[in-house]
Amino acid sequence: MDDYFHDLDGEVPAGIYDMVMACVEQPLLEQVLLFAEGNQTRAAEYLGINRNTLRKKMALYGIK
Repeated sequence: MDDYFHDLDGEVPAGIYDMVMACVEQPLLEQVLLFAEGNQTRAAEYLGINRNTLRKKMALYGIK
């Protein structure tokens, strides 16, 4: 984040949340699913989200 703010060079930052989430959410889901041995119910529990939300995010990122 320090580099991002430094590289702005006076520009106003925008969309920081979406930018960060796009960088971390997919690998997070993949690693948690791997840890849960593909069990979506357990993975959703580990993440603290609903299984349907997990399934939507998996579809969004093309995770099988």
